[in-house]
Amino acid sequence: MVEMTREIYWNIGHGASTLVPMYLLTLLAVALFVNEARKRIAGYRQGKSLNRTDNLPVRITFMLKSMLLQTKVMNVRGPGLAHALFFWGFFLLFIGTCLIVLQADFTDLLFGFKFLTGNFYLLFSVILDLAGLCAILMLAGLFVRRYFVRPEGLQNKVDDAVMHGLLFAILISGFVIEGARMAVTEMGTSLANWSPVGLLFANGLSGIGETGLRSLHMYTWWGHLLLVMAFIGLIPFTKFRHIFTTSANYLFADLGPKGKLVALDLEDEDAESFGAASIQDLTWKDIFDGDACTSCKRCQDRCPAHTTDKPLSPMKLVQKIGEVAHNTPDANLIEACDKDAIWACTTCRACQEICPASVEHVGKIIDMRRNLVLMEGEFPGEEVMTAMENTEVNGNPLGIGYASRGDWIEGLGIKTLAEDPDVDILYFVGCYASFDARNIKIAKAFIQLCQAAGVKVGILGKEEKCCGEPMRKMGNEYLYQTLAAENVELIKGYGITKVVTSCPHCFNTLAKDYRDFDFDVDVESYTS
Repeated sequence: MVEMTREIYWNIGHGASTLVPMYLLTLLAVALFVNEARKRIAGYRQGKSLNRTDNLPVRITFMLKSMLLQTKVMNVRGPGLAHALFFWGFFLLFIGTCLIVLQADFTDLLFGFKFLTGNFYLLFSVILDLAGLCAILMLAGLFVRRYFVRPEGLQNKVDDAVMHGLLFAILISGFVIEGARMAVTEMGTSLANWSPVGLLFANGLSGIGETGLRSLHMYTWWGHLLLVMAFIGLIPFTKFRHIFTTSANYLFADLGPKGKLVALDLEDEDAESFGAASIQDLTWKDIFDGDACTSCKRCQDRCPAHTTDKPLSPMKLVQKIGEVAHNTPDANLIEACDKDAIWACTTCRACQEICPASVEHVGKIIDMRRNLVLMEGEFPGEEVMTAMENTEVNGNPLGIGYASRGDWIEGLGIKTLAEDPDVDILYFVGCYASFDARNIKIAKAFIQLCQAAGVKVGILGKEEKCCGEPMRKMGNEYLYQTLAAENVELIKGYGITKVVTSCPHCFNTLAKDYRDFDFDVDVESYTS
């Protein structure tokens, strides 16, 4: 009866002549990896502190789900599914290798205990064979996509080709090793059927003869080991560092409300500048994002600025920040990233929503805009500067007198809070619904619906000012904070407990950003 297991170091030997060089090579590869990783970490530490280790149970759960289930990767089905299948195949091979090392070099060597036997070994064998086949097929598909039907904008670098080649060589050589062993030890037995891919290789190699098979097995085994060690050692030097950095980025993901920006402390007397003009002005997470980026170009594909031929690629901007941090940390960050690209961003967050690596693009851009506006007094054009001046004078970017902000309610039978503060809800109208003819129709329809439902509505009228969102997104944090503080003080002064707005920009700003001003009023969209 055939024993349902195999000799792990068959034809190689399990003595010092095998283990010593094998583990020395492993230590060398790990040392190379750690040394380069240490340098990368030093680059991250140039950035400012940022707490991304709070609420660890939630963070760890999100990391494991995103990494093991590849949920974010598969948001784009085609290449996403191929990557996920490759990951699962390669991950199973890694687990299998760990189990082999655990038995051969620890449990069996030290205690004489073997667990890769019987039905467990049969399951182990067939799973690893199919995992290896899946990994090869998916890697081939990704190779064809990258080099033969390459989508526009997909970057190809030397390290991509090198690492692709290494992965192919590792997977194929693994099956050659298995096939040579099986051709000598398992051909004609029922055990061979549990390694279907290995059996194909064994059949193809069986004509070599036992002596040739043993030589092929030994040389390929050592070559396979060298390939694996080379792959491990090269990881931190190449884009494949994302194996670790992207996984870590899931742990460091922003758990706050989507779209909420980090407020600047404009009262900080020790601050030499505001916004980001150098790598040191960003946070460590901003720099780390550059290494977490997988160059998949999903952000670029969905960026409205890039789609309309503006000079912005969210992917390249994040990568440029990483390059500056690790290569030229004293360089002017804004010049390196290109001012035109910085101003082209619409802050829609489409890039962040689709990113499979939890990279945060928008905050970096806003910080660089803050420096341009607050420190250099620079705007992208006269129209933007005029809008800022209009807001400072009239409380809205349209330049229309603030006294007429509530004129649209004439004949609707509602009042401003100054006239009657006893209301069920405050309708925060916003600039366009106050002055733009098309948006005024929407505002009137909302009021009429509330009246039909018996909900008493009030508005601020001429006391209301722009929520400040456009100013903030353009980098004018000072004007935003001024407007926000005035609006918050006004609303809280009337004792309002519920605010409704029909403007999505106002809703996001009041519901999320105004919380920095101790604004605990319930805010809802008119669509709720």
